[in-house]
Amino acid sequence: MRDILLSIDCGTQSLRALLFSRQGLLLDKVQIHYEAYSSPKPGWAEQKPEIFWDSLCEATNLLKKRCPEYFERIAGVGVTTQRDSMVNVDIDGNPLRPVITWLDQRKAMPVYEPNSFLNFVFKCVGVNNALRKLQADAKCNWIMQNEPEIWEKTACYMQVSGFLNRRLTGKFKDSTASQIGHAPFNYRKAAWASESSLNFKLFPIERSKLPEVVLPGELIGEITNEASLVTGIPAGIPVVACGSDKGCETIGVGVLDTTMASLSFGTTATVQTTTDKYFESIRFMPPYPAPIPGKYNPEVEIFRGYWMITWFKNEFGHKEMEKAEELGVAPEIILNDLLHESPPGAMGLMLQPYWGPGLEHPVAKGSMIGFGDVHKKPHVYRAVIEGLGYGLLDGLHKIEKASGRKVTYLAVSGGASQSDEICQTTADIFNLKLARGRTTEASGLGAAMITAVGLGFYKSFEDAITSMSVRDRVFVPDPARAKIYDKLYRRVYKNIFKALKPLYEEIREITGYPEKIR
Repeated sequence: MRDILLSIDCGTQSLRALLFSRQGLLLDKVQIHYEAYSSPKPGWAEQKPEIFWDSLCEATNLLKKRCPEYFERIAGVGVTTQRDSMVNVDIDGNPLRPVITWLDQRKAMPVYEPNSFLNFVFKCVGVNNALRKLQADAKCNWIMQNEPEIWEKTACYMQVSGFLNRRLTGKFKDSTASQIGHAPFNYRKAAWASESSLNFKLFPIERSKLPEVVLPGELIGEITNEASLVTGIPAGIPVVACGSDKGCETIGVGVLDTTMASLSFGTTATVQTTTDKYFESIRFMPPYPAPIPGKYNPEVEIFRGYWMITWFKNEFGHKEMEKAEELGVAPEIILNDLLHESPPGAMGLMLQPYWGPGLEHPVAKGSMIGFGDVHKKPHVYRAVIEGLGYGLLDGLHKIEKASGRKVTYLAVSGGASQSDEICQTTADIFNLKLARGRTTEASGLGAAMITAVGLGFYKSFEDAITSMSVRDRVFVPDPARAKIYDKLYRRVYKNIFKALKPLYEEIREITGYPEKIR
């Protein structure tokens, strides 16, 4: 009987192959780690596409060797990946250059110049700079301008999910819910944008170079004989269209409407909800197509969010990492001891996690203020965790303002959610109950849910989510700690950027970083 679901979750720093039962129980997984990127030049972040495919093959073969009885029962495969990391391939699906990942900060020249009237209108409504930034950040524009010979040879320009789907099925095909990034996509209609649209003018990719897109739950194709030989997955197994990692996480933790929000404690930290209505939480930041057809995922992200924990571990946490390896547990669990050694508020040490400039704050830089001789490693770690919490709370307030509805419950996923203390601190900062699922592999679980619907295991996405999403623990906010965090958030955190903005502008003027948009 084929009743097991295989999810491929390809992230920034690792790829996971995960086996789920149709009830949502994680049966086994293999995780292959790799360096997030290489930097041929300052600010660049590139990755070889073959690393993703080779990691997939290694992971699935290890799974097959470890649990052959499960592998024989695989009914379908779903792929979910990092976003806004595009692959240039030739007609045979072979990569033409490294992936320019979402972490890359190189800038392109603007490709769209509005006429004088539109330029005046854009300036009046305050979006002129946002439009220029969107064009400058688009890596398709950079490749067209700097590597025209690569662009000429490109047969398909697609997300990492599309690249892996192509390797598995032989088809240039991907999910509508995976098309998140700088590409000519109509997010309202979940389809490629027309040539007359603004999105096409900002990202002028020829339609012939874009993959076919289908709705989540629809068939991408079947595992080819060639893919079967190198992955160990039986030929003929269906590959079902899923969605981006963040979208899959949101349904994986059971967020179906705007009364709940999903917090993702990943390399990019996000707060996201699910809605039937199309609305922008930040101007020119569309809600993304949800992995549930007809729904949207409004989102606010913190660039390089819980990557900061990786930074902290690498720079200050060698002892904790060694202990975690000895005990066979996640480093975040050992780092809980540091949080226990520092009180809420970290003795006044405050962090604002603006590691990358965004549409709202193009000159922003990260900051940590309030240092004194009392502060030690535990205070720095707590300031990192609290700063990320404040940043996500700020994002939630933007979503609530745009939707006109209050979020009353939180759900959390991602590597850092393995830490009870991080979850409790987050519940205290938001002053809301926060639920953690049975598995922290929420993105893979979300992909399994979609695959289950595509295979007919469930009649609807709602049925699959309700049946397969199981809560493990609910964290209840502590009133005394919540009161401290509320004061620090309103009276300090919310004023940090405004106070430091002139200095950020001077830093950019003197050092040239972050690069100005031309």
